[in-house]
Amino acid sequence: MADRPSVAAVTAALRGASHTELPALIASCADDPRAGVVKARAAARRRYDREAAERRRVLAMYERARELGGGGLVVGVDEVGRGPLAGPLTVCATALDLEDPIWGIDDSKRLSPTRRESLAEEVRSRAVAVGLACVDARSIDRLGMAEALRRAMRTAVARTGLWDDASAVVIDGLPVHVHPREACLPKADAAVAPVAAASIVAKVFRDGVMETLDARFPGYGFAANKGYGSAEHIAAIGRLGLSPIHRVSFCGHFVTPAAERVDASTR
Repeated sequence: MADRPSVAAVTAALRGASHTELPALIASCADDPRAGVVKARAAARRRYDREAAERRRVLAMYERARELGGGGLVVGVDEVGRGPLAGPLTVCATALDLEDPIWGIDDSKRLSPTRRESLAEEVRSRAVAVGLACVDARSIDRLGMAEALRRAMRTAVARTGLWDDASAVVIDGLPVHVHPREACLPKADAAVAPVAAASIVAKVFRDGVMETLDARFPGYGFAANKGYGSAEHIAAIGRLGLSPIHRVSFCGHFVTPAAERVDASTR
């Protein structure tokens, strides 16, 4: 008994162990009756169970992608920025190695900003391919949102370089008719791994764009509201008029139809 590791050492080992290391470590101290070890062991079991459930969730997303692609390459597509009053529509398309899971991927809306940024970097480094496309505010006004979305999705898929090789192009939402092997699935960003990855990269990329635009067009709070119609943003439109990145066709409730965009250099 004298050579038994201290409670502090056992606790530290359990806390620092990876998911795959935990079962053996828990088993190694299973007969240790010391209260501190019992407590640390129980906490480790709870952590293992949580992580196991999370891994099952992610693996199910990869399995759904395999089903939709019939074992071939799957390109997942998602958009961000369909509803804001300002800024671009952004679409991302990704293809992942379906045998090498990226743990933690999920619908971008379920993730904290810090976690999204970390996962976006991991997706970009590990994905088979990533394609991004943006449509600016003036083009959205000219084309309408439906056509802007079709064009952006088509471009994003083409930029993966996998247009002809994809067994399935899985799009979050209703049919858009951008690819001959298109498969549309509502809530795919929470159910299909490549679509979740696309949602994360698109969100992080567009948020970065809006933070840059906030510096160019101050006063609207773009870094915080990302172009969406918050009360503060609408009040700023009333004070400042529309900036060059506002979607005039989205702002009819807040300004007169004849209102002109404001050149930031004149303010």
